[in-house]
Amino acid sequence: MNIDDFQKSIGYFFKNPDLLKTAFTHTSYANENNIESYERLEFLGDAIVDFLVGEYLFNNFSALDEGMMSRVRAALVCEKALSELGIEIGIDKCMLLGHGAELSGERTRPSIISDMFEAHIAAMYLDAGLDNTREYLYSLYGNRIDEAARSGQVIDYKTKLQEKLQENGPCNIAYEILSAEGPVHHCLFEVQVSANGTPLGKGSAYSKKEAQQKAAQDALSKLG
Repeated sequence: MNIDDFQKSIGYFFKNPDLLKTAFTHTSYANENNIESYERLEFLGDAIVDFLVGEYLFNNFSALDEGMMSRVRAALVCEKALSELGIEIGIDKCMLLGHGAELSGERTRPSIISDMFEAHIAAMYLDAGLDNTREYLYSLYGNRIDEAARSGQVIDYKTKLQEKLQENGPCNIAYEILSAEGPVHHCLFEVQVSANGTPLGKGSAYSKKEAQQKAAQDALSKLG
């Protein structure tokens, strides 16, 4: 699928198609061809997706408190959710990759697909404005936001771990950042969770909160 085919598939033709091309340009391809990669657009798109999903939850689910809205939004904008949306609309087929990145499987990496999803949302925002981007993004999510908010099935692993560890009394639970690799706007965090000084699990993600959730999930799986 090329850029023209992608625009046809989403029903919107960019006034500046170079924005969309940049959104799908991997760092490897950018370096080989001396052009800009998707990374700056991804930084902006991350904020836009967070805002629009949060806005939808705030406007449509007045019964949800701040904690639940945060958990629902986190589930809807995590790497897994965005990469699934990206694959559905064919972003993995539109990537411009350098030769080495193609051979190493970057085209199928969920983190790259997720980032380029956010980048193409930023490209849409810059080309068509916020109102059109809002309509477009909600059309991609379909009923996902409503279903996640109404089901209440968003799993908060940190809370579940805390409840399990404190069944028999107080417990000192700590989350420690073991490493933070990559540029500031796209930093991969590795977090370790401990109870009373004993390490229980680890998790990695491109946000501290999600890395903590993954560490708690890892601990719960090990604790049975």
